[in-house]
Amino acid sequence: MISWEAGVARGKAPLSEGETEPSAQLLAAEYVRMSTEHQQYSTQNQAQTIREYAERRGIRIVKTYSDDAKSGLIIGGRMALQQMIADVESGVADFSVILVYDVTRWGRFQDTDESAYYEYRCRKAGMQVAYCAEQFENDGSPTSTIVKSVKRAMAGEYSRELSVKVFAGQCRLIELGYRQGGPAGFGLRRALLNERGEVKTELKRGEHKSLQTDRVVLVPGPDDEVRTVRWIYSQFLKKGLSETEIATELNARGILTDLGRAWTRATVHQILTNEKYIGNNVYNRRSFKLKRKRVANGPEMWIRSDGAFDAIVEPKQFQKAQAIIAARNRRFSDEVMLERLARLFQRHGYISGLVIDEADGMPSSGAYAHRFGSLLRAYSLVGFTPDRDYRYIEANRLLRQFHGDEIERVIHEITLLGGAVIRNPATDLLTINGEFTASVVVARCRETSSGGLRWKIRFDTGLAPDITIAIRMNRTNTDALDYYLLPQFEMRSKPLGLAEENGLMLDAFRFETLNFFFDMARRVSVSEVTPW
Repeated sequence: MISWEAGVARGKAPLSEGETEPSAQLLAAEYVRMSTEHQQYSTQNQAQTIREYAERRGIRIVKTYSDDAKSGLIIGGRMALQQMIADVESGVADFSVILVYDVTRWGRFQDTDESAYYEYRCRKAGMQVAYCAEQFENDGSPTSTIVKSVKRAMAGEYSRELSVKVFAGQCRLIELGYRQGGPAGFGLRRALLNERGEVKTELKRGEHKSLQTDRVVLVPGPDDEVRTVRWIYSQFLKKGLSETEIATELNARGILTDLGRAWTRATVHQILTNEKYIGNNVYNRRSFKLKRKRVANGPEMWIRSDGAFDAIVEPKQFQKAQAIIAARNRRFSDEVMLERLARLFQRHGYISGLVIDEADGMPSSGAYAHRFGSLLRAYSLVGFTPDRDYRYIEANRLLRQFHGDEIERVIHEITLLGGAVIRNPATDLLTINGEFTASVVVARCRETSSGGLRWKIRFDTGLAPDITIAIRMNRTNTDALDYYLLPQFEMRSKPLGLAEENGLMLDAFRFETLNFFFDMARRVSVSEVTPW
């Protein structure tokens, strides 16, 4: 059992003026966490149990660390837990005991050793950790060690089982013909159905359902867009035009994509290959479960419902298009791939992922990266060394696409958490719950001559958002490194320069933390929010 009476020097309560030395009293910090899976276990309820536990043992709570709506699967994004461990290890903590509701509030780590590791770091620094709602004392005895190990394994298993149940529910909705997230695409629109299957309204871009019982399906879009989709198939099948030629013709006519952008080979190719245009509902092409690495799944793992929506393209036309594309994209040998890449290099004088993807008869840039380890490796094999300008052009293309995808993810995740989002199609400014605005900006990574990494965050000062979600890209500018959450008073007219280590870094912050927005909107004004 923990020897509460023993205390430690740094954990004694300070004396008030005129007081004499009392009996030693332990000072404690409480750590509370409310996860997205267990909203019923509010931080207030946890704190009540913790305080009752402290009163019974004569402990005084002097500090609270709270992670609201944070997943326990990873430590990333749980800034309060990270700050608490940092305070303990740095010696600035003015307490000697950490009080936690139970083992699951400490975390539902998939690796039980990870959970034990964070507790070990606290104990190594001389800090006791007590689980107030558990039926055992965390006193280091063999019994407590065994019970904790079992509890940690059960906590991790619960998350795995919950993930399976949620996924099964999503798959069931897909099989019933309902849409699970993502934009409708050119020529299609999203319709909102009530619990009786009746159409309530058409959802505009950026709008999402507000009731849990509502469902979303795809329906044909405006007549001019539907005609354009059918025209694309006709030009590809009957006239034998390539995607690039079709894109050129669309741009010449002044027709824009559903995002209001010019057409490219890739956007035309997407229309020619996506089954939603023949009414099929396909899900689980990619997986991102339990905060693990995002992976692409093979067709055998896809969940589908054929004929779920009204088709705007004849299935026979679609199948003919797939046959042509499959024949064109048959598996090339390494020699043939390099030969085609070399010819492309000779024709243009340079090559990039954009040039490869926009060239007819070429495997995709992703195929080259997968086959040869990276695009740079493939370039070197045909004698091309890209200079900074070409890499910059390629990175800009990827960043533009990444920015749009991230905005969609923000909207999707906020909606899943029960929020309402309105997106300004012209500025991409997000209005959340009608309470405040948010802007998503991407900071590309630049490498200095000495090998260091630098980023510049450029604020949308003209839009004056209440919150800016700033995304630092990794060294290759292909994925997010980490995220910053900056309130309006941190905005400035000049870019904010960042190095590899910064005082406000939200390392591995993920989208479940966006529920912070809702608590902020409910509890405080934006001007009261301070950076973490």
